[in-house]
Amino acid sequence: MSLAKLVRVLAVTAGMVLAANAAQANTDPAPAAPAEKKASTSTADHSKFKELQENFATGPDVTKACLKCHTEAAKQIMHTKHWTWEYLNPQTNQLLGKKHIINNFCTSISSNQEFCTACHIGYGWKDDKFDFSNQDNVDCLVCHDTTGTYRKLPGYAGHPPYKDTEAPAGSGFIVKAVDLKAVAQGVGKTSRKTCGSCHFLGGGGDAVKHGDLDTTLTNPSKYLDVHMAKDGLNFTCATCHETDGHNVPGSRYTPVADDTTPHIRGKKNADPETCQSCHTAAPHKHNARLNTHAVVIACQTCHIPEFARGQPTKMSWDWSTAGKLDKDGKPIRIKDSSGHHDSYDSRKGNFRYESNVIPEYIWFNGKVEYTLRETKLDPTKVVKINTLEGSPTDGKSKIWPIKRFTGKQPYDVGNNQLVVFHTYGKDDSALWTNFNWDKALEYGMKEIGAQYSGKYAFVETEYSWPTTHMVAPKGDALTCAQCHQPSIGVGRLDKVPGIYMPGRRANALLNTAGWAIAALCLLGVLVHGAGRIYASRKGAHK
Repeated sequence: MSLAKLVRVLAVTAGMVLAANAAQANTDPAPAAPAEKKASTSTADHSKFKELQENFATGPDVTKACLKCHTEAAKQIMHTKHWTWEYLNPQTNQLLGKKHIINNFCTSISSNQEFCTACHIGYGWKDDKFDFSNQDNVDCLVCHDTTGTYRKLPGYAGHPPYKDTEAPAGSGFIVKAVDLKAVAQGVGKTSRKTCGSCHFLGGGGDAVKHGDLDTTLTNPSKYLDVHMAKDGLNFTCATCHETDGHNVPGSRYTPVADDTTPHIRGKKNADPETCQSCHTAAPHKHNARLNTHAVVIACQTCHIPEFARGQPTKMSWDWSTAGKLDKDGKPIRIKDSSGHHDSYDSRKGNFRYESNVIPEYIWFNGKVEYTLRETKLDPTKVVKINTLEGSPTDGKSKIWPIKRFTGKQPYDVGNNQLVVFHTYGKDDSALWTNFNWDKALEYGMKEIGAQYSGKYAFVETEYSWPTTHMVAPKGDALTCAQCHQPSIGVGRLDKVPGIYMPGRRANALLNTAGWAIAALCLLGVLVHGAGRIYASRKGAHK
């Protein structure tokens, strides 16, 4: 396979740029008559700054200009998870992040940095030699672009295209070179679109990874997200994820499951991203009964009735089937019944997409344990990439909705550990060259300097995602009957242990006996009352 064809395969596989453009075309409102431009509330017009008048050749050149005024910005960025892509969890003492966790989507950025770091807020991270201390490597534009023209391409180590580029190669689709000067002069606050350029497209496509995040949130209806709707509250991501020194609160590594801290917006150590920060722990002003529910049930459980209400989300990924070719020895792609998503791809294996998915429900206390590459596993059992801990008796847990993503991925038979494999094909060691798993695994493990026995097999895995976005209007929240169903296996919370659910698990014989006893009691009362009336009348007659 030639290098050109190989790059084309990869670009098609990821589809990040095309997905972003297509999603934008599908979700943006239809063109309307030009409206009067709203006056800016900013106190600075960057187009007038002399530092931004030059024609910049590269992204780092723009950053150098930004830092002449925003002298501390890069230093702040370098202390955040967005920059380091790692986090030391104080609860578990695990070093977490994209460099350490092997997920069951694209599995790992290790050995594939040049491709995966298209979503890093920096320039030039193509291998382990990346200089995290160089301030010029910080990408200011990816978060602060307001022109909608800034793009970062997979395979460019976080750089945007500096010249017109055909992507995917051989497709005829041309990605225009980014006008760095125009973007730099038009910077402003972050938006749903800038945050979503990475978070909506996690896992290689629109809505793939997060069932509650996709490009429809760029311009959502009230039904899709009551907070972000433009004809509603028109929140941006930063409205809840309110930053302090470029540090964005809210993390899948240490989520807040039960927020009981008294809140004053802006107060240090508060959690501005939680529901309670605005709605308090007793959000139902005129319904004390519902407030008792809120003590043990997360707001999201009732107010996010389904996820993937905007775009279908990927629910399973089976890497073990990758590598099948047609009779001519060429890769295969099979669309699902909707015709919009692949159910099979020779380069990736089998997938399953779903829409309007009813979440699973679990007790969750905010503590998350991860299976890391070094973790020993039992291949006879389903490997939980992460375990959301909680119980009905620990006093810290609430019932939460989750997306449970299932997969099948390779592991090292000799060491009983998950493995890193090379997915960004640019030489003969890549999986994509003749779909050679042996070479892909050998190359990937060598790149990270880890021991590999040379023998692999596939193990079933699962990954759990707390569902917290796409909050529906209160009229679309769960009704009482959706949980309090009389039949076992029908109510939403039937599989949640440790709770008594009035109206659930009814026994027909016991119900009949109960009603019979109640009827006899009523009959006894009536007979007794009739006797008293009769006796009183007889006495009066005498």
